[in-house]
Amino acid sequence: MDRLLLSASVLTLLILSFFSEVNSASFKLVNKCRYEVWPGVLSGANTAPLSPTGFALKPGKSRTLSVPKAWSGRIWARTLCTEYSPTNFSCVTGDCGSGKIECAGSGAKPPATLAEFTLNGADGLDFYDVSLVDGYNLPMLVVPRGGTRGGCSATGCLVDLNGKCPRALRVAREGGGGRVACRSACEAFGDPQFCCSEAYATPDTCQPSVFSLFFKHACPRAYSYAYDDKTSTYTCASADYIIIFCPLPYTRYNYYYMLLICCDVLFNFSSTKFYMG
Repeated sequence: MDRLLLSASVLTLLILSFFSEVNSASFKLVNKCRYEVWPGVLSGANTAPLSPTGFALKPGKSRTLSVPKAWSGRIWARTLCTEYSPTNFSCVTGDCGSGKIECAGSGAKPPATLAEFTLNGADGLDFYDVSLVDGYNLPMLVVPRGGTRGGCSATGCLVDLNGKCPRALRVAREGGGGRVACRSACEAFGDPQFCCSEAYATPDTCQPSVFSLFFKHACPRAYSYAYDDKTSTYTCASADYIIIFCPLPYTRYNYYYMLLICCDVLFNFSSTKFYMG
C-alpha cells in the first residue's frame, strides 16, 4: 500500500510538472553591455509575482526566468549600483528603492527603459513593447521565439541616446561622471501636456512633443509617449522571449542632432512649449 501511495504521489508531481511547463513561458535576459547591470522585475496587479525580482547580471551573461502564461508586468535594467550592506543597495538609474538587490514589488524610478508584457491577453495573444515613456537609461531589444501567430516582431531601442539627450532632459552622474540617462519631458517639467494628464488625458488632446519625437526618431518601434500605441505595441502567441540589454552593435545617436541643438537654444530663451501634431 505504501508503495502504491508513493507511486501515486510521484505520478501527481509529474503531471503537475508537465502542466506547469506547458502553461509557462520563458524570459531569457541577456547582458550585452560592457558593464554589469541589475535587472528588475515588477509584476502587474492581480498577477503572480516572479522570482527573483532583482539580480546582478555581469557582461556577457544571461539568466532565464520561468513566467506564468497569464503574467503581466515590466522588466528593466538598473545601472551603476552599489551594495553598501545587505539592506543598503542603490542604483544611479532604474533604482527600485527597496534597499536590496531584489525589488520586492517596487518599480523603477524614472528614467529607465522598460520592457512591458501582457501574456495570454485578448484572443490568446501576448502584447509587448519597449517603452521610453518613463525615460531612457540603456538600449534594449525584445525578441519573441517560437510564436504560433501574431506578428511576433522584435522591438526595442537599439541606440545609445544618453550622449545626445536634449539638455533639459539629461541626467548626469554626480561628480561629473558623464551622462547616464535621459528623462521624459513629463518627469522633467511635470506639465500635463507632456504627461497626457488632466485636460490632455485622451489621444485627441495629447500630441507628441518635440521631446517625445527625439525618442521616436531614434527608436521608431519604441513607445515615445502615452498614446503611441499604434506603432509601438506588438503581439505574438505562445512565445518565449529574449530580452537583450545593450544589443550589439549599438551606436550613439547623431540623427536629428541639429534639431535638438535648436530646441535647446529656444528652450533656454523662452518658456514656450514645443509640440508637433
